[in-house]
Amino acid sequence: MRPDELLTWVRTVPFVPFRIRMNSGRTFDIRHPEMLRVGRSIIHVFFVEGDPSAPYERFEMLGLLLIENVAPIDSGRPA
Repeated sequence: MRPDELLTWVRTVPFVPFRIRMNSGRTFDIRHPEMLRVGRSIIHVFFVEGDPSAPYERFEMLGLLLIENVAPIDSGRPA
C-alpha cells in the first residue's frame, strides 16, 4: 500500500474508524486518527488506554508493503 492511500483514511472528515489487515492475518483497529503515523514505507500504530490524547502504552511498527487491505469497521448498526 502507498502512504497516500492510507493517509486518505486517516484524514477523512469526519473520521471513520477502520481496520488494517496485514498479510499475516493480524488486524489493527484504528479508532482515532492519532493512533496512526504514516511514513514512506512503514506505519506506527499506537495503543492508548482510555482518552486518545493520553500518552500511549505501546506501539508497533509495520511495513506498508505487508498491508493486505483497509476497510471501515462495521459498527453493527443497521443501515
